Amino acid sequence: MTLRLACLLSALFVAFASPLPATAVPPGVVVAATAKQDATDRETGQRLDARLRGIRGLHDVTASVDGGVVVLEGEVVSEAERKLAEDIATQMQGVEKVENRVVLSSNLSDRFETGLQAVVTKLVRLVAAAPLLLVAIAIILLAAWIGRLLSRHMGWTRRFRSANPYMDGLVRRVVQSLAVLAGVLIALDLLGATSLVGAVLGSAGVVGLVLGFAFRDIAENYIAGVLLSLRRPFAPGEHVVIDNREGKVVALTSRSTLLMTMDGNDLRLPNAMVFKAVVLNYSKNPQRRFDFTITIDPGESIREAHALAIDEIAGVEGVLRDPAPSWIVQDYLPTGTVLRFFAWVDQHDSDLGKVRSEAIRVVKGAFTRAGVDAPRTLTHVALHREPGKAAEPPAVAKAEPTHEPAQVDTSVNRDIDRQLANAQRANDDDNLLDPKADPAPAPSPPR
Repeated sequence: MTLRLACLLSALFVAFASPLPATAVPPGVVVAATAKQDATDRETGQRLDARLRGIRGLHDVTASVDGGVVVLEGEVVSEAERKLAEDIATQMQGVEKVENRVVLSSNLSDRFETGLQAVVTKLVRLVAAAPLLLVAIAIILLAAWIGRLLSRHMGWTRRFRSANPYMDGLVRRVVQSLAVLAGVLIALDLLGATSLVGAVLGSAGVVGLVLGFAFRDIAENYIAGVLLSLRRPFAPGEHVVIDNREGKVVALTSRSTLLMTMDGNDLRLPNAMVFKAVVLNYSKNPQRRFDFTITIDPGESIREAHALAIDEIAGVEGVLRDPAPSWIVQDYLPTGTVLRFFAWVDQHDSDLGKVRSEAIRVVKGAFTRAGVDAPRTLTHVALHREPGKAAEPPAVAKAEPTHEPAQVDTSVNRDIDRQLANAQRANDDDNLLDPKADPAPAPSPPR
């Protein structure tokens, strides 16, 4: 009894401990699904092989399909063909993944044949497009001719020409460039190469940015030259001081301003520096004032001294009567009274330095003749003499006689005029300033 109960419990334990049987799939269903997938893969492979064989350069590429995965094998000449085979396989219906095992051929003859075929193809296309190319070239030439015609006969360009000769050339070049650019765009559109315009413009922008940083100083000087030609702070031949550099203007070029110093030396200043500098132009106003000082003894009469000096200055050749000469007491010191005199000259007729020198000379002579003394300095000197010898009286300095010249030259200084003219002729082609545009000198006031 006990033995039967133990056998029954063992049977129950084995029955409950064993796993439940899985749901069984009928064998016919598995075989049908596998056959359908194989048929789909075979059909996909056949269609893919047919497409690859129909493309030049992909004849040696083979495709095998297994479960929607395409494996490409073979050799091609270029990387573009390898990528093309992969793209074709990816676009096929039923393909889930592509393994591209195609390699590049190292055969020299294959590569040479491919390159030769590409050259022949391009030549054929070029010959086929020859009529359109000739029409495009004709359009560009016509646009260039129209640009030149517009730049020569438009009234607003003549207004720029009369105001500034450099702006006339600049505007004419801009008009011609715009016309040619329009012709190029029309020609590219005719040839079907409008996409090339964006690439060219983008490359030009990048190149322009790089060149702008590389040649920043040159561009800055060029722009400053254009602005100076518009503002015209000076004209050729005018006497100027630019940043403590004095001279006469020779020319204004696209990069620099040329001066000739009063010593006859050539001076070249960058346009950017000239545009930012303080420019003192002595020639803009023909009337210019000069001054000088004379010190007299504190005991002399200031009224008599200044009246005498003013009369003498007014009689100097080149001194203007309007404005008339004037004076001030600049300083009163124990050592003397400092008188400062002013007078005006017309630079078109007289040289300021010569007139000033003559004014100083005549005032000194008048003071000597009238007994107006310069400051006297007393020096006490103790002399030791031998007994019995009389002391000699001190020597008295005699005033030098004044000799009045028969005629005083106060004309305009022409020392560097010939050198200045030669330098201006040498820079006529590059000069942005037009001497003919200078205003005529104002009439000289009475002297």
